[in-house]
Amino acid sequence: MSRSTLQSLGGLVLLAVLPAVVSNPYVLHMLILCLLWTVLGQSWNLLGGYTGQVSFGHAAFFGIGAYTTGILVKSGLPPAAAWWGLLLGGLAAAVASAVIGWICFRLRGPYFALAVLALAEVLRLVALNWKSLTHGAEGILFIPAFTSKAWYYWIVLALAALSMAAIRFVMQGKLGFYFLAIREDQDCAESLGINATKYKLISLLISAFFTGVAGSFYMNYMGFIDPGIVFSVHDISVMVILVTMLGGVATTWGPAVGATIYILVSEAFRTYLKSGHLVFFGVLIIVIIIFFPQGIVGTLKETLLRRKRRLAAPSAGGPAKEAA
Repeated sequence: MSRSTLQSLGGLVLLAVLPAVVSNPYVLHMLILCLLWTVLGQSWNLLGGYTGQVSFGHAAFFGIGAYTTGILVKSGLPPAAAWWGLLLGGLAAAVASAVIGWICFRLRGPYFALAVLALAEVLRLVALNWKSLTHGAEGILFIPAFTSKAWYYWIVLALAALSMAAIRFVMQGKLGFYFLAIREDQDCAESLGINATKYKLISLLISAFFTGVAGSFYMNYMGFIDPGIVFSVHDISVMVILVTMLGGVATTWGPAVGATIYILVSEAFRTYLKSGHLVFFGVLIIVIIIFFPQGIVGTLKETLLRRKRRLAAPSAGGPAKEAA
């Protein structure tokens, strides 16, 4: 077992025992949100960061997962049984992504990004007007299954660890090489025999599945959704891109770092300043693009790599001086 794997397992164990030390519900709520956005960031990162297929409509898959769980509860299932929605919500989101991907990935240009953006808005309008199924603007409300936030923390921690491990496993295998090849040069990848449409669709399916699972968890945790919340292009689709860019696109830990910064800064503005967080994040993105073009994690990794290369390289003229 590699050193990095052991470090990751050690960190996971420490995070798992955290509720035994921290019992404050507010702190646990912040940690739950950080882990939830880590799942969302990891999901978008696979498609947009590693495969190069930018999506402006991940709110569509998030909302599908949330409403899958909400409709299950509305149909008469007890809240405890709604946890099956984690799997069903992910599968429903994957099915929807397969349809839109199968159509749009055959085309070149921004068609996929625009199509998924339109899909999120269409689904919001459907959820708003199909009142017999979704309760429309009133939303779906139920009492959560657990009263202790510790259980939600452990569940979302498991989801974050699973999504990170699954995406890391994918990127270290053959699929990962195909995804990177498509991102760098699709024409070149196809000339080598890689079916770009097929592998972009696989990347989308995995990404949409974990996004749908995150939406289902959100419904189980919050106990309430409405179309404006879960299908919000601004609050979900745009912010998940912000989280990934902030932490580092196409990095393992970037989405986790970006999610933590995003949640903590948003909460600080909500608590102390009441407004202005949108302006702050806009300025922050400009700063990241200028000074950290690969995100915080990506830029730090590149800086450390350069430093190691400089330390490993022999000093100029060293061997020649010794020979003299």
